[in-house]
Amino acid sequence: MKSMRHLDLQLRLTVFAVKSPTEGTFGKGIATLLRGVEDFGSLNMAAKKIHMAYSKAWRIMKETEASFGFNLIDRDGARGSTLTAEGRKILETYELLEREGAVFLEGRFIELLK
Repeated sequence: MKSMRHLDLQLRLTVFAVKSPTEGTFGKGIATLLRGVEDFGSLNMAAKKIHMAYSKAWRIMKETEASFGFNLIDRDGARGSTLTAEGRKILETYELLEREGAVFLEGRFIELLK
């Protein structure tokens, strides 16, 4: 049997509202934007850091908020944005599950390939 040591896997975690599993999903892109808002205090700056158009960042944020039924960020015009309590909680939960899931799956993947 040929070696499979060069193979790897990547966890793709997606959170969605039960009513809409295809629209307004929360995944890597929204998580990265929220982390950027937390770090830079601005959705515009968060979008720029990942080379995303602000209009796209705004659109997917609004779609996700509409699907979830709550705001992820509070906007304060020219002063920037901050995470809501719900936005912070979903981001922290997503990042924790992503880390824990990656560690578990990496070990399990290696185990199953033996």
